[in-house]
Amino acid sequence: MLDITKDIDSLTNFKCNASEYLRRIKESGNPLVLTANGKAEIVIQDAESYQKLLELVERIQEIEDLQAGLNSVQEGRTFSAKEALTKLKQKHGISS
Repeated sequence: MLDITKDIDSLTNFKCNASEYLRRIKESGNPLVLTANGKAEIVIQDAESYQKLLELVERIQEIEDLQAGLNSVQEGRTFSAKEALTKLKQKHGISS
């Protein structure tokens, strides 16, 4: 989790002390927000934490897809497997 009192600094400071910042990022697992001219410009994060973030996003997308499917069923937007196969055959030009 980002700690705004410790995990925001200038790009200039990072350039001067990159190895120290990288050590701190790896130890804490927290991302570092780098600023330029007082505005957030870039976020640096260790690879392990970034991988966890990607996996979390993927799980959230899967949950959203499942919820959309459940909503379709609840709203009656379904059809039988036979109808589905017929539509797929027509769509892809497959004859029986």
